[in-house]
Amino acid sequence: MSSTRILESDQIERKLQRIARQIIEEFHTEDELHLITIAGNGEPVGKRIGEIIEAIGGLQVQTSILTLKKSNPLEGDIALSQSPDTLAGKSVIVLDDVLNSGKTLMYAVHHILSAGPKRVATAVLIDRIHRSFPIRADFCGLTLSTNLKEHVEVSIKASASASDAATLHD
Repeated sequence: MSSTRILESDQIERKLQRIARQIIEEFHTEDELHLITIAGNGEPVGKRIGEIIEAIGGLQVQTSILTLKKSNPLEGDIALSQSPDTLAGKSVIVLDDVLNSGKTLMYAVHHILSAGPKRVATAVLIDRIHRSFPIRADFCGLTLSTNLKEHVEVSIKASASASDAATLHD
């Protein structure tokens, strides 16, 4: 199995900065944003983007974690780390590391919609463009054309780290 490094730590940081700035530009009229991170690698992506938004955008950020079984979301519960009632009438952004088929984001957004948010957007570090579901990333760090046999692995920490990387495996 061969591996190709597609993003180094400094490139990941620049992409997170860009995503955060795009979110600030889009949601600058909001007093508060709710970032819903997908459990796993979505958590550090969301944490870092939230910190950047608070530091440079002056927006208050509420972050929570959505847990679901990525391979089959219908097996097991989908759970949010805070009460869904807090999302009613709010602007929500769902974040993950990689968008592949769209299944994870689709089920996450479906779960959040029952809370009655004002607006829902999605953000990912890497979009592989292999849609099986009608969802897209509103904010994306890197669009990568891959084949279905390849796998993108993101290694990212909750704070900027020299060991952050994204690798393509075939």
